[in-house]
Formats: sequence, structure tokens, C-alpha cells
Amino acid sequence: MDRMQDRGVVVETTKRTTVDPHEAQSGIEDLASRLRFEFTEGNIWLGEERMILLHMKAFGSLRKELADTLGVERARGLLTRMGYAAGMCDAELVRKLYPDVPDPEIVRKGPMLHTLEGFVKVDPVIIDADIAKGTYYSEVIWSNSFEGEAHRQIFGVEPGPTGWMQQGYATGYVSGIMRTFVLFREVEVHADHSRLLGKPLKDWAPAEVEESLKYFHPDAIADQILQLQEQVQGLRYSIEESLETSDLVGASPAFMTAWSLIQRAAASQITVLLLGETGVGKEVFARALHKASGRANGSFVAVNCGALPEQLIEAELFGVEKGAYTGAHDSRPGRFERAHWGTLFLDEVSELSVSAQTKLLRVLQEGEVERLGDTKARKVDVRIVAASNIDLKEAVEQGRFRKDLFYRLNILPVQVPPLRERTQDIPLLAARFVEKYSAREGKRVAGLTDRAMHALMSYAWPGNVRELENMIERGVLLAQNGERIDVSNLFLTPLQPTAESPEASVDRHGKLSSRADDAVRTFVDHALSRAMRLEELESTFIDAALERAGGNVSAAARMLGMTRAQLRYRLKSRSADAPD
Repeated sequence: MDRMQDRGVVVETTKRTTVDPHEAQSGIEDLASRLRFEFTEGNIWLGEERMILLHMKAFGSLRKELADTLGVERARGLLTRMGYAAGMCDAELVRKLYPDVPDPEIVRKGPMLHTLEGFVKVDPVIIDADIAKGTYYSEVIWSNSFEGEAHRQIFGVEPGPTGWMQQGYATGYVSGIMRTFVLFREVEVHADHSRLLGKPLKDWAPAEVEESLKYFHPDAIADQILQLQEQVQGLRYSIEESLETSDLVGASPAFMTAWSLIQRAAASQITVLLLGETGVGKEVFARALHKASGRANGSFVAVNCGALPEQLIEAELFGVEKGAYTGAHDSRPGRFERAHWGTLFLDEVSELSVSAQTKLLRVLQEGEVERLGDTKARKVDVRIVAASNIDLKEAVEQGRFRKDLFYRLNILPVQVPPLRERTQDIPLLAARFVEKYSAREGKRVAGLTDRAMHALMSYAWPGNVRELENMIERGVLLAQNGERIDVSNLFLTPLQPTAESPEASVDRHGKLSSRADDAVRTFVDHALSRAMRLEELESTFIDAALERAGGNVSAAARMLGMTRAQLRYRLKSRSADAPD
């Protein structure tokens, strides 16, 4: 039995196994034969693991930035844990490549890999390992260290260990092989080499390893920074729940064409008509126009003309005097007065009644409104932004929309592109919505998996940006804290498939397949056979959306394709109509 003395600690080993240089060379060559380059695909493989080449100067710059940002101690801990993870990965790789080799040989593969991967030249002096018994002892010499050279280039010659990542790698590799934590420490550090000892944690004296062990425990500072960031974001979103200009993101040509027109219009008072399908983000563009204009300090007032009953639309737009009609117990201003010195957004303007269209035209011409039941005209200074998801020219030809009003609104038409025409914006929009709803939910979501992003890029988006936002909101809710959103969190029902699901009920063009179409037809037939009124169907959908959203009015409104204000109006109207 041999005895070794190291700093007053007696280490006993049952055998001293020295390493044959020829055997070591043969082992490295065998591992090197498993290294292959795929130049056309940009891949480097070691066995089945993908690797990378990294400039030493780039690594040194990263090391310095970590030290400057987090401090030397935290930077050392981060790199040590990074090396530990790399060592564990190599241990798993070696177990797969060499399932039947003896214990000492499989342990020696670690130093060989460490050398092959360019970290450091490793010369094992003693390796004593018995995996079954859980016993281990090794002594190695490090020289020509990649990490040491990078450290010296940035910080100069300093006393103490510099192989932070290397120490983590050696500890991770042997721990992965031995199935127990085996700690390596640099016990001698010289300018051109270091001597390391590796032993199971139980074989080290507590005083020896206390300093080293702290680098293997994650530092709470990163979590603290992220938590503070989430609190700041949460406060920011709590100020205004409605959509903000920050939701307007994109870089595609179709998006930039529309956005450039909005930017040019912002400097003037010109009336803007936003055209596009439902859900493309017309209100977001309207808000962006308002915030970029000289009226940004004024109010932005939005009204969905199609969401208000015809008998109330004029009162909502122009205001009402007390006693103007049954139930008008108080005088109140309309949307035009509330938007004075600001911007009025008229969404789905094509849904206005003929009477409302006539009064709207007068307001645009005269710059004044008359409340219902009043003869007094009130001056208003309002910037009008209108929106429609139908062809207003066709509505004019059919007699459903006034020609003179169309010409007053159509001074600067802006076509907002559907999401299928700006697919390169999907990653930007998804990242924005992940950030937004992670803050709202108080979670830290690490983005989307590659498979989830591929599914989003392949989908046809019949519901446009609104559908994407709803989907990401659901994904954030269902994803685990700290993890990424998977495709299963996004597409939950057969009516929302990915392109990878050929048997699903929506095709790649966003159209219902026959199976889904039959389901819809069955529901409609059932509703008609019961003689359900339209109001009953609307109430059923609203109740279902509120239940699914857990009572969250904003989330339910998005499911129903309407604004929060529209849904609250319907709920309020329903409550008012309920019997006492």
C-alpha cells in the first residue's frame, strides 16, 4: 500500500497506475478518429455531440467582461460550472462510445478528451479508480493551458489558480463516470504547469475544499437581477394594459412600407385610413401614429363601430344631453369630445349606420359636434384615424357607405399587411409577446423551442397578429418557469395545428378541413334546431371565454377577437338588461 503526503493530508491507495505514453497516444488517436467536420452544413461532430471552434481572444474577452460585470469571484464560479457541464457531457459521450472498457481506461479518456479538445495538455501521473466500489484517486499535471494563456493575456501573471473552467471540466467528467462527486483542486500552480489532485468529496478535509466548493453552487445574483427586471417590466405593463407602440415590431418589406407611411403622416394632421384583415394590428398602427404625432400628449380614444348597437352609436360618438331619450339620466360627452386635442380611432368604420355616417361627415367638415338632445354645437379639434377590414369602394358601390365620406377618410390609405405576408417578423413579434406576457404573469420564460418556432413560421395565420399574440400568451401561461415554450403549449386543439400535423383539422392555408367543417356545421344545426337567438349565442361564447380565461376580461376579449372595452360594454349591457 502506497502513502502520499499532500499539505499534511495522508492519501492511501491500493495501487499506483502510471500511464504508458504510447498507450495514451493510441487512445487520443482513437478519440480523434471520431472527430469529423461537415463543411457544407457548418457542423463539427465528436461522436454524436456537436462541437464548436472558438478563438482564444474571444474567450479571453468573454472572461474579462464576466469579471468586469460580475466580479472575479462570480466570473470564476460561472466558468467553473460551465466546465463542469462540459465534463458531464463528455462523460456521457464516453460511456456511449466505450461501454465495455475497464474502469481505469474509461477514466483516462477524460484527460485524453481534455487534451483533444484543446483545453490543456494533461499528463496523468497516477490514476486509481474502482467505479463499483466508488473509490478514486488521481494526480495529473497540466501544461500548455488554453485558459491560462487567455487569462494572462487579459490580466497578466497573477498568483493562484487560473484553470477555472478546466477544474470544472475535470470534476464534471470524473463525477459523471464515477457517479459520485469527485473534486479536483490545483494544489501547485507554476508559470508553465499545475499539479492537480482528484478525490471524492468525502476524502477531502472540509477545510481544504470549502473555498473550492462554493464555485460549483449557482450564484443567486443572476436570479436577483432577473427578478428585479421582471418587477420593473410588471410595473411598466401595469400602468397601461392596452397595446403600446412597443408592440409594433417588424423588419419585413411589407411592414416597413406601411410603417414608413405612418411615420410620414405623423408630422401632419392628415386623415389616415388603415386597411387590412381582422387581427393584423390596425389599432397598434393607429396608436403608433398618435404617439409619433404632435398630439401624443392628448387622448387616444378608440371605438369599434361594429361593436356598438346602432341605437347607441350616435350617443357614443357625439354625446348625449340629459333627457334626450329614455334612460338618459345625465349629460355626458361623446368620443369626439373626449378625444379633443388628441386622436379618435374609428375601427370598422364601415359598420356605421347611414345616419351616423351623415353626422360623422358633418363633424369632419365643420369641426364641431352636437350632442343628442342638444342644439348647441361644440368645437372639437380631433385627428381622425379610421380602419376597415372590407373594401370601402365596394361598400360605396353597393350603397352601404357614403361616397363623400369615403373620399374624406381615404386621403391617405395605408394597407396593413397580413401576417402571412410578413413571416420574417414572426420571431420578432413572438419575442415581444413572450417578454410582455412573462412580465404580466411574473414568470421567466426563455423563449421558444426550435420546433415551436418552426411551427409558427409554417402556419398560415388566418387570425393574423392577434392570433399569434393569443397563442404566445397561452404558451407563456403553460410553460414552466425558466423553460422554453414548446409547440404543445401553442397548438392545443385540432383547430390550431402545425405544418407538421397533416391529420389536423386546419390546413397550412388556415382553412378548415372537412372534419372541422363538419363539427362547425353540427354546432350550427344544433343551435338552429333549438331556435337559439343570436344574443343567446353571443352570451354563450362570452361566458365560455371568461371561464377559459379564469375571469380575466382582457384575455377573454382577445379570445373573442374584440377589445377589452368592447367586451366590458357587452357585459355591462347584459347586466343592465337583467331583471331586478
